Amino acid sequence: QVQLVESGGGLVQPGGSLRLSCAASGTDFSMYRMGWYRQAPGKQRELVASIGRGGSTNYEDSVMDRFTISRDNAKKTVYLQMNSLKPEDTAVYYCKADNSMWGTYWGRGTQVTVSS
Repeated sequence: QVQLVESGGGLVQPGGSLRLSCAASGTDFSMYRMGWYRQAPGKQRELVASIGRGGSTNYEDSVMDRFTISRDNAKKTVYLQMNSLKPEDTAVYYCKADNSMWGTYWGRGTQVTVSS
């Protein structure tokens, strides 16, 4: 069983920055592909960024060059640095851990609100 706990969300003005963290427990963290997803009201959950076991990254087009995903396997934590935030980035952000043999796990999410 894998537990994921997100933190770091909050209210920020347009153009501001936030860093989200997702701490994992109960697993060999390094064996999972990690991802950040978001879901805005009335919209489907969408992939924001993901990072593989070897550190390869993938980003949704609208966050390219603004967001950076990283992982610290020793701390069992994945991060999402979000810069130049826009109102359209407002959503609940979820952390996901995925391993083809061991399953997929989600955190409960953290709210990010970008507003003046």
